[in-house]
Amino acid sequence: MRSLILLFFVLITGPSLAETPGEPPAGKAVATFAGGCFWCVEEAFDGVDGVESTTSGYTGGDTVDPTYQQVSSGGTGHAEAVRVVYDPDVVSYRRLLDVFWHNIDPTVEDRQFCDVGSQYRSAIFFHDDNQRRLARETRTEIEESGVLPGPVKTEIVPAQTFYIAEDYHQNYHQENPIRYKWYTSGCGRYDRLETLWGEKARTG
Repeated sequence: MRSLILLFFVLITGPSLAETPGEPPAGKAVATFAGGCFWCVEEAFDGVDGVESTTSGYTGGDTVDPTYQQVSSGGTGHAEAVRVVYDPDVVSYRRLLDVFWHNIDPTVEDRQFCDVGSQYRSAIFFHDDNQRRLARETRTEIEESGVLPGPVKTEIVPAQTFYIAEDYHQNYHQENPIRYKWYTSGCGRYDRLETLWGEKARTG
């Protein structure tokens, strides 16, 4: 479905990819999450107090400077992901994890909702030992809670090179609200989140 939405943009817009800087701005921190469609992951974090910016991109694979067409074909090893720059004095990494978990379906492998393939896998790309520890702790808490109908399949792996996606992907939910609503509705994302998480769906 999303390929139909993007066909026009793909035809008229060339790649505009660049590797993100390795260090966050002074006093800020970085988190990286993959949860299927990166438009939706951006939306989830844009409303969180303390989040300074969200950027859609590609990470986790081997292809250098991948394009959307390459990633969406499933041959690069990359996942659609979002780089979150946040103020740790305002929002904790644990809080970001809480938002992440309640905006994905952790029970499936190599897909999210209507998007199928390893490029749509869910993953936490940790940037340091503390992020790794908290990611594992929260995964264990969710598994032991019994709230989900199956085991957690979400990867917890070291952060790798992050490539910024093409301009037309950035802030898509704000720039193209009608198309975005059509996509999320047709994909069944919000309905599935409510089934999985109940009142905690989308917010944590």
